[in-house]
Amino acid sequence: MTAQPNRNLDGLLQELAALARISAAEPPVVTRVVFSEADLRARAYVKGLCSAAGLTVHEDAIGNTFARWQGADPQLAPIGTGSHIDAIPNAGMYDGTVGVLGGLEAIRVLQSMGFTPRRSIELVIFTAEEPTRFGIGCLGSRMMGNVLTPAKALALRDKQGVGLEELRTQAGFSGPLESVALPSGRFHQFIELHIEQGPLLEQEGIDLGLVTYIAAPASLRIQLEGEGGHAGGKLMPGRKDALTAAAELILALETEALSTGAIDTVATVGVCEVFPGAVNSIPSRVRLETDIRDTDGARRDRVLDALRAACADVSARRRVHITTELVNADPPATCDAAILAVMEASAKEAGRTSKKMVSRAYHDSLFMARIAPVAMLFIPCRGGVSHRPDEYASPEWIANGVHVLARTLATLAS
Repeated sequence: MTAQPNRNLDGLLQELAALARISAAEPPVVTRVVFSEADLRARAYVKGLCSAAGLTVHEDAIGNTFARWQGADPQLAPIGTGSHIDAIPNAGMYDGTVGVLGGLEAIRVLQSMGFTPRRSIELVIFTAEEPTRFGIGCLGSRMMGNVLTPAKALALRDKQGVGLEELRTQAGFSGPLESVALPSGRFHQFIELHIEQGPLLEQEGIDLGLVTYIAAPASLRIQLEGEGGHAGGKLMPGRKDALTAAAELILALETEALSTGAIDTVATVGVCEVFPGAVNSIPSRVRLETDIRDTDGARRDRVLDALRAACADVSARRRVHITTELVNADPPATCDAAILAVMEASAKEAGRTSKKMVSRAYHDSLFMARIAPVAMLFIPCRGGVSHRPDEYASPEWIANGVHVLARTLATLAS
């Protein structure tokens, strides 16, 4: 490909802005929880853009959306690209959406140049990459990769106790959930364009990140049952304070993550619910939700095991009953060397700088790796900020990502 793919950057930026305005919150805040009214309007908007580009659109039983540009040989497995458009509460406008609308723009760029792919190129919009509604991330891609079974999916409930089956039906999605899982080879290769969600590319003045490994999360829910009472009447020696016990566990997790000595080991307690939540009442019950990630699955699991051991120790010493529930413990993914080589060559041909790096955030590509070789292409985001309204990727950064993605898709689909 000798021409410079750069069809209509202004149009893409306008589409990103239009999608951001489809939100349950006032701009600049973006909130689109899966199966909400805003989510359904956003889906309709993107599907309309795909249809206008001549792509064939269909959806599966959970709402994963596939928009195909038919190749010259329809018998060949397609090249996939895409991401998600759902957004956590109080989010920004680039997370996931750059990979969806940027992927669509890469296809339109190639169409405008008269390119004819041998393999079809298929844009995928994944359902519920964010864990907001059901407490588990990458719902659609987990089911596509057969990581989450239909039975376990049907057991999911949102915070109001409403189940997945009722919510997907209300949203207009039907059919057996067993049909969501895809066989190995359904995609020949898959590439996800995404903002970095970290500061390295911007700090180093590098245009693009070529992701070599995707870290995987383990999530442990911890329930602590102590004994409540009046803050003035219950003397200190006899207390069974669930919150002070929880505080020990929070600090123990931090210590264990730091003790690995690896920069890729990270651990977070993102939820701490305290009952009854009164200033003059001793906490009798606490619920913690933890997130432990690493590019090395065994190292991450050692931290997880250490946290379980800390639970047993704190329970015995503080006479507080502690139970744990493993929500998920997903294996990390290694990105495909052949796709990385094509992306690196495409960046050089486009005159863009790049570096190999790991993704400490996880993405739908983590689960697509179960059914196809995958890779990820990062663009910078200002200050590394993400999941906030001030999340920002410059037009130049977006253009670089689309340009190199288009070149990569052209090579892989030829």
